[in-house]
Amino acid sequence: MPFFVYILRSESTGGYYVGHTDDLSRRISQHNDPDYHGSQHTKRHKGPWVPVYSEQFDMRSEAMVREKTIKAKKSRSYIEFLISSRQSPEGLRD
Repeated sequence: MPFFVYILRSESTGGYYVGHTDDLSRRISQHNDPDYHGSQHTKRHKGPWVPVYSEQFDMRSEAMVREKTIKAKKSRSYIEFLISSRQSPEGLRD
């Protein structure tokens, strides 16, 4: 089963969210579902949240390390660099 690190962008604020999952479609739906309470960050900040970047990994531990690395940068410019350097026509890269 593949695992993904993903970046979402808020269409209303332009803010970003970085996370990991084993089901990208389901997780994006959860972030945008007002009745789902498992995604606190994206509930506190206005959406809708759209996927702008993803990476695929074979193991959850690899995805978790990559997510932590991206978050540790604490850099909007780094996130925007990732998005612009790996952009596919659909807006995602797996």
